[in-house]
Formats: sequence, structure tokens, C-alpha cells
Amino acid sequence: MSALRMAFNELRRITSGKLPKLAVLALALVPLLYASLYLYANKDPYSNLNNVPAALVVKDRGAKDLNAGKDVADELLKGEKFHWQVVDEADEGVRKGKYVFALTLPEDFSEALTSAEQNKPRQGVLTLTTNDANNYLGSTIANQVVSEVRRAVTAKVSTEAADKLLLGFSTIRQETTKAADGARQLADGAAQLRTGVNDLDSGQRQLLDGATQAASGAAQLRDGTHQLRSQTSVLPDSTRQLASGARQVANGNETAATQAEEYAKKAQALVGVLDQADGDIATRLRALGFTEEQVQRVLGTIGQVRKPVDDANGKVQGAAGDLRKLSNGADQVADGAELLASKMPALVDGISKLDDGATKLADGTAQLRDGEQKAVDGTTKLKDGANQLADGSAQLRDGLTGGVDKIPNADDPTRAAIAQAIGDPVAVRGLSQTKAATYGAGLAPFFLGLATWIGAFVLFLLLRPLSRRALAAGQSALRVALGGWLPGALLGIVQVLVMFTVVRFVVDIEPSNPLGTFGFLVLMSLTFVAILHALNAAFGAVGKFLGLILLILQLVSAGGTFPWQTIPVPLYPLHYGLPMGYAVDGLRHLMYGGDLGIVGHDALILLAWLVGALALTSVAAYRQRVWTASKLKPELVL
Repeated sequence: MSALRMAFNELRRITSGKLPKLAVLALALVPLLYASLYLYANKDPYSNLNNVPAALVVKDRGAKDLNAGKDVADELLKGEKFHWQVVDEADEGVRKGKYVFALTLPEDFSEALTSAEQNKPRQGVLTLTTNDANNYLGSTIANQVVSEVRRAVTAKVSTEAADKLLLGFSTIRQETTKAADGARQLADGAAQLRTGVNDLDSGQRQLLDGATQAASGAAQLRDGTHQLRSQTSVLPDSTRQLASGARQVANGNETAATQAEEYAKKAQALVGVLDQADGDIATRLRALGFTEEQVQRVLGTIGQVRKPVDDANGKVQGAAGDLRKLSNGADQVADGAELLASKMPALVDGISKLDDGATKLADGTAQLRDGEQKAVDGTTKLKDGANQLADGSAQLRDGLTGGVDKIPNADDPTRAAIAQAIGDPVAVRGLSQTKAATYGAGLAPFFLGLATWIGAFVLFLLLRPLSRRALAAGQSALRVALGGWLPGALLGIVQVLVMFTVVRFVVDIEPSNPLGTFGFLVLMSLTFVAILHALNAAFGAVGKFLGLILLILQLVSAGGTFPWQTIPVPLYPLHYGLPMGYAVDGLRHLMYGGDLGIVGHDALILLAWLVGALALTSVAAYRQRVWTASKLKPELVL
């Protein structure tokens, strides 16, 4: 008896009668019911979020130039991602399940967002009220929505702040440009001031030299007048003695004439000294900067003072001549001597005044010299300050001029673009190598694999793993194994055909590679049927229980929903060892357009499981050719 003959007999056995046919039909529809209904229910839950009730509480009282609460509320209501209901209080509604969650915008929300402008920065707080008793995933989705709201508000506020900052930079640039122009004018003025101060310093030094020379000349004049005063202080007494002697010595004309000549010489010397003094005074006054009028005025005063001296000198000279010529002019000489004696005090007094004036002149020119020295010291400091001012103003001019170009001065469109980039600097550009169209399509590989396993599992609620007739006839173990597997394999292919057709054309989940997906599903069904066939053949009723255990182990390790790497590390061997993970992985690549090389690897793993399962079934068939008491009367029958 061939394996196909055994398979045909088994199929005829389970389809003989109306009720068995209905049972076979039900077995063929089990994977369909599991996969198609679940995928239909979860095909695109995000498109129905607008049916999820959510409360929105807007308490924000707004701030100057900003009403963030109203803006956020308008965006949420416009988006229609949830069934938002604007209410005054939502805690009780969330607690009783009226709302899945609630979002509250506090009274100071806008004020907090603008608090940085008052140098009192604080965060604006969004309050999300959730209740996992309502729905855990609802709370998770709400957290994502609030995170997006937070990001959008942050980007908007940051963009507005950046725009104000850039506008401030434009104002600063304008004012800095004005300051640069002023600094340029200041630098020009400071340069001119430095030139003028340098000229002033040079003139002051020349004036100091002149004042020093004037002080030296005035000191010499003072010393000369001191000497003249000292020498002429005895003249009044001398002239009086002369007058007295002239009277007393009438006949001593020769002696008197001789003395008169001597006196005449002294008088003439005095006049010479006075003449020289006049010239020196005029020269020094002109050197000190006195005008010619002032010089002549001083000389006139000195002339008035020395006039008596000049007059006396003339008379002395005349008297000396008369004494020599006239021996009998003793009376006239005496009269002249008395006249000279009477005029001499005035001359001495004039000389004293001249001396006092020369002293004052010397003191004044000394003070002038000292003052000029202080003035030179001051102009030196002024010159240093002017140089520093010129250098500093030049640096200020250069710094402001160079700094103007470094201050941003974008036009309105550019400023808006820069503010947008600062406020929301990171954008995500999605580059999807493969992509599931919907949430249901993303779950499809896992649930198709699960449905295929369950479809294979229920087959052996009706099919017998091994043909007893073939075993009794001593048929080949491999032939018996193939004969028991083929009915389930054929029914599994029917299950896959029905399931794939409905999922593709009714649930509308379209794989990227339809033929490859269908062929891989057939391979999965053949493999899973072989595994469950082997368990039932080898362990009987316990094999059905082991099939459930394998299903559970594969559910937790296949990585059907979350990446398999997220499972605990001790479960890693289950993922690598059991076939469901490879089945889900292969379906993903075929349905989403992934690497077919990975599909080939997964298919080889499933083929290995298929061959291994058939080998295990062959061993079980070989062992069951021997009848035992436990086989005739098993302890457990399912």
C-alpha cells in the first residue's frame, strides 16, 4: 500500500457522511477565522482614534501677545485625532471611564511660556490625566499625543523667541552702525586734538625757554640795580659835604676842581651804567614778549626816574669846568653843590624805586618761568591723554566698524527661516526600506503564522496520525509516516488557500510578493502539520498537549509584535530553536518587500523542521508496529 493510497483512505474516512464533511470544512476554516477576523479588527485602529473620547480642559488665561492654551486647543480640535470634548473639569470623567484620558492646560500656561522675557523662567506644565483601567494602550497613545503637543508648542515658542532675538540683533546692528559712525567722527576729532595738543606742547616748551631766559635777565637786572642802589646810597651825604666844603674852601679851587673832575667822572660812569641798564632792560623786556609800547613805557618811567641823575651829571660836568676856569666862582660852585645835594635824595629815591621794580620784575619772571614749567608738565600729560584718546577712539572705531558685519541682519523671510530652524532645529526624514501599510499589515506575519499553527493543530482532532491498517500490514515506517502526513498536508494547503484569499481580497492586506507569500505559507503549513503530526504519532494524547506547549513557547519567543531582542535573554534559545520565529521573519520580508536571501534562509530552517518531523514520525511508526498493552488500552484518550 502506497503512501498516497493511505492518505486517500484517510481522507475518504473523514469525509464519509454529511457531518464529517462539515467537520472537515470547519477544520479548513479555523485558520481563516483566527487570522482574518483578528486582522480585520486590528487592520487600522489609528484611523478610528477620532471615536476615542478625550477631555480637554483649557484654563489658560493667556499672556501679552500669546494665548497658547487657545492655540493648542484649536490645533487639537482641528486635528480630530480624538473625540475631544472641551470641559471645565475632567478628573471624575476619567475616573468613571467617560473619557479615556484628559489634557489640562493650566491658568499660567502662556505666562510660563513667556516668563523668560521677564528673567523669571519657568516651564509651562501640561497635565495629562490617564487611567489604565480604561485602556492601557489608550494611555500610551495619549502620552505620544501630549509629547507631540509639547514639541509643537516648544517649537512655536522657541521660534517666536528666536524671531524676537533676531529682530533685536537687527536693532542692535542699526544702533551699532550709528555708534560706529559716531566713533569714526570721534576718532577723527581725537586725531585732530592730538595734533593740536602736540603743537601746544611744542609752543609751551618754547614759551618755557623764553620765560627761563626772561627770568635770568630779570635776575641780572635786579642784581645791577641792587649794586647801583648800594653805590648811590651815599651820594646825598657826599653832595652835602661837597656843598659844605665849597663854602668852606673858597680858595681851594684847584683841589675842588680836581675833586669835581673826579665826581664828574663818577657821575658820567653812573650815567653810562644807567644807559646800559636801559638798553638791557629794553632788550630783556622784548625777549620776554613785551610789546614795543610796553617797553617804551617802562623806559619812559626809568627815564623820569633817572632824569635828576642826568641833570646832576650835566651840572657836575659844568661845575668841574667852571672850577677849572673860574677860581673866583667858589660861591657859584657852592650854590651848585647845594643844588646837587638837594637833588641827590630824589635821584637815590628813583634808583631805589628802580631797584624795587627790578626785584618785582625778577620775582614775576621767576613765577612766569615756574608757571610755564607747570604748563609744560600739564601739556605733556595732555599730550599723553590725547594720544591715548586718539588710539582708543581709533580702536573703538575699528571694533564697532568690524563688529557691525558680525551682527545678524537678516531680512524678514530669512529671519523667519532662521527662527524656524532655531525653534525646531531637528526634522526627521523617514527612509523606509520596507513598510507595512497599516497596523493590521504589521501584525499579519505573526497572526498568519499563529493561525497556520492552530489550523495544523486542529487537523489532528479529526485525523489519525498513523494508519493502523498499514502498521498491521507491516508497511515501511517512512511510507506509513508519509501516508499519515499527506492528508493533513493537503488540508493545510486548503486552509492556507482559503485564509490567504480572504486576507488578501476581503481584509485587503496586500503583500509585496503575493506568490512568494502564498508559497511560504504553504511551506509553513506543511512544516507545522509535520511537527504536530510527529508529536501525535510519537506521544499520542500527550502530543496534543505538547503541541499547545510549543505554541505558547513560540508565542513568547517569535517576536511577532515587539522585536524578539526585547524578550528576556533566557528565552533567546527558544527563538533560535523553534520554527515560528523563522516563519514570521520570512513572511515579513515577503509581505513588505525585504531581502529574499533571508527568506531563503528561513525556508531552509522550515524544511529542516519538516524533514526532522517526518523522520520522528517514521521512528514512531516503526515503534508502533509492535502492539503493547498500553497501546491497546491507553490511560488517556483525547
